[in-house]
Amino acid sequence: MIDPHSMFLLAAALVAVIGLILLIAVFKLNPFLTLFLVSLALAVASGMPLSTVVHSFEVGVGSTLGHIAIVVALGTMLGKMMAESGGADRIAHTLIRLFGEKRVPWAMMVIGLVIGLPAFFEVGFVLLIPIAFTVARRTRTSLILVALPMVAGLSVVHGLVPPHPAALLAVTIYKADVGRTIFYALLIGIPTAVIAGPLYARLIAPHVHLSAENPMADDFVDHGTERSLPGFGLTLFTILLPVILMLIGSGADAVSARGNALNQGLHLIGNDDLALFIGVLVSFFTLGKLRGFSRETILRFTNECLAPTATITLLVGAGGGFGRVLQDSGVSQAIIGVALQSHVPLLFLAWSLAALMRLATGSATVAMTTAAGIVAPIAFHSAGVRPELLAIATGAGSLIFSHVNDGGFWLVKEYLNMSVTETIKTWSVCETIISVTALIFTLALSFAV
Repeated sequence: MIDPHSMFLLAAALVAVIGLILLIAVFKLNPFLTLFLVSLALAVASGMPLSTVVHSFEVGVGSTLGHIAIVVALGTMLGKMMAESGGADRIAHTLIRLFGEKRVPWAMMVIGLVIGLPAFFEVGFVLLIPIAFTVARRTRTSLILVALPMVAGLSVVHGLVPPHPAALLAVTIYKADVGRTIFYALLIGIPTAVIAGPLYARLIAPHVHLSAENPMADDFVDHGTERSLPGFGLTLFTILLPVILMLIGSGADAVSARGNALNQGLHLIGNDDLALFIGVLVSFFTLGKLRGFSRETILRFTNECLAPTATITLLVGAGGGFGRVLQDSGVSQAIIGVALQSHVPLLFLAWSLAALMRLATGSATVAMTTAAGIVAPIAFHSAGVRPELLAIATGAGSLIFSHVNDGGFWLVKEYLNMSVTETIKTWSVCETIISVTALIFTLALSFAV
């Protein structure tokens, strides 16, 4: 039996989310102000001590921006260097030539799957979005058709496939075999990405008409077809360098004893922020100096590209603040209580817990680790369910319906210059398709292995 207070908290959270969407989409209130207002209202309504109400929101904003602000700033600088040097154009030309204009969405999905393996979603997104802008412009294709398959690929590996850090956490908690998890995750993840990416993008693109004016896309210039572009190999090396460094960091324990100087050094250069920082510095040479740009010009590029990211950064932080209030108010615990009282199969329980936590907190990583921590002790005393499939089911649940309390929602919305409603129709539904499809494939696979 669910206690009345938990029911009240769940109802309050539902009203808060609906209120957020209405205030932003219908009443056109500034999203940052709306997130702040609704977070405070929910905190007060849930009975949080008044002295902690604002502090809870501030902690959520600060912890989110501590990582995201650096990622967005460095990723945008690297993207600006790729755009100004013609590197994004070179990759776009090569993709179009290799895959053909009609199969560009498939190419973008593959890139998302590859680039997303070692990197968190936000890192992969800011690395690849300049290419999406350029490919869409070159092929005169809807940005939805180009960008949605890319983010679908990024999201699938974020939630399902080790050695991605989030997926690897679930594998560790469930004590699953990493190699077998990777095999199962790819078996499930690739067709899932196809359905949620190229196929869904083709279905929804005709119904979403984006404005021709996009401040973020305009910041990444188009060089036309006649300009001499940098080499494909050099450009690819520059964009993949942060990815390579992150892979080195994730494999540090395999090549050196944990805790020694070499191990610590490899982990350091594999850190998301430092890997991107090194990539930006290298781009100043490979895509800057080698292209004939002066130091003053490179400085101007890096200064220019940061201005449009201010709104994005604030919105991502505010989404984190709202998610923190949901946790501190007790909503997250109420959700866990409801899920544990339902008698469902273990795979579906892992998926459900992660899905509910994702809806409440906005963070796929928090949802994954929380759900795995709850389900793992039950799984250790249950027979018949492979821990590898439990890890994948948990990851699938953690991806469901990204909405206004998720930083990724605001990244996609602002970079693609969509309204809240358009973002829900495209990105949120894409995430839900990934979540549900991966669960279905996981349940099917559980009968075969």
